[in-house]
Amino acid sequence: MPNPLPPTGPQRTLALAQLSNSVGDGAYYVTSALYFTHVVGIGPARIGLGLTVAWAVGSFVGVPLGRIADRRGPRGTAVLLALATAVAVASFLVVRDFALFLAAACLYATAQSGLAAARQALLAGVVAKEERTGALAHLQSTLNAGLAVGAALGGIALSAGTTAAYLAVFGVDAASFLLCALVLLRLPPVPAVTGDRSVKLAVLRDRPYAVVTLLNTVLLLRMPLLSLGLPLWITERTEAPEWVVSALFVLNTGAVMLFQVRTARSVNSIPTAARALRRSGALMALTCTVFAMSAADSPWVAVTALAGGSVLLVAAEMLHSAGSWQLSFDLAPAGRTGEYQGFFGTGVTVARTLGPLLLTALLVGSGTAGWLLLGGTVLAASYALGPAARWAAGVRAATVPAPAVARGAWAGARAAPRDGVEG
Repeated sequence: MPNPLPPTGPQRTLALAQLSNSVGDGAYYVTSALYFTHVVGIGPARIGLGLTVAWAVGSFVGVPLGRIADRRGPRGTAVLLALATAVAVASFLVVRDFALFLAAACLYATAQSGLAAARQALLAGVVAKEERTGALAHLQSTLNAGLAVGAALGGIALSAGTTAAYLAVFGVDAASFLLCALVLLRLPPVPAVTGDRSVKLAVLRDRPYAVVTLLNTVLLLRMPLLSLGLPLWITERTEAPEWVVSALFVLNTGAVMLFQVRTARSVNSIPTAARALRRSGALMALTCTVFAMSAADSPWVAVTALAGGSVLLVAAEMLHSAGSWQLSFDLAPAGRTGEYQGFFGTGVTVARTLGPLLLTALLVGSGTAGWLLLGGTVLAASYALGPAARWAAGVRAATVPAPAVARGAWAGARAAPRDGVEG
């Protein structure tokens, strides 16, 4: 099995930054809804509305913030956005009505969307091209490990059930982003990019990349499946006990921690990424078929089908992650990584926003037919990604050479790492 730790140097520093804030996020995810409903007194419907509006705002600002990372330097931008996220989380401590909640949620979603784009641009600057997918696999494993630890801490707060316990969780999450900012400062600075500034937000005019992003968004519908679709399906349509929901979450998280790096090793080019995505789509179609079988009257049949489907689901997830990471970087022009990553990341926001509505209608409303329709749609999108990626790559090959960097080549920056971090 591959080394679970990323190589020393920038990759390990990025992983430490990921670990620091994912622990806080894990605690936040499992406690925030109950805090806002039970302590603050905001109704569930208004919380859902506020979060939908906030992430919609975040999806719009991700591209311009990614562009700022390209123009001003991704390390400094990432540090500032990590600090902004810490401020947003800390502001939840004083939220006492819906208006303040909406403002804080919009700040949180904006900072998180921009931070994701800036971090991708930062990774592109400190990690060699052929190592990026592997580095992202390590980061994904680290993310899952941190979320698991954070979820356990959040569980302790839920068990206590006191206002002080909830507030402690938000304090820990805010502190985790402060620590993330400090860790990111250990990375060497990545030169800002100069070049033709006449084309603003060129990604919005890049139709091939937009098609790839749209098709990838269809595959991202798997994201709310584990957190919402399956729990509703299990409780409403199967005879399986409710504890199966948490067991499937543990299975998914543990598998990604252990096998994401190994899965990503075979993905190192656009053709291998397209192949991984086709395999992911085929596995998702099979996953949906197996999950549909869990509607049987027997609890044992239901549990067996759910366990088998979950194994297929996590395999599809890991292949999709590796393939989409490769495409998102390889199809972005040099000098616009942050901008393009900000746009590609809108697929995650759309899946989080619209996915719950679609999955609820498909699975709870239509049952077995809904599962089959979902599987068929994902399969078709996965097979369409190959031609779309070739189209985008062909257009990219015909464009002008990459813009110059502002402060010398990256090779020079790597020759003089800061704070003892090797390049």
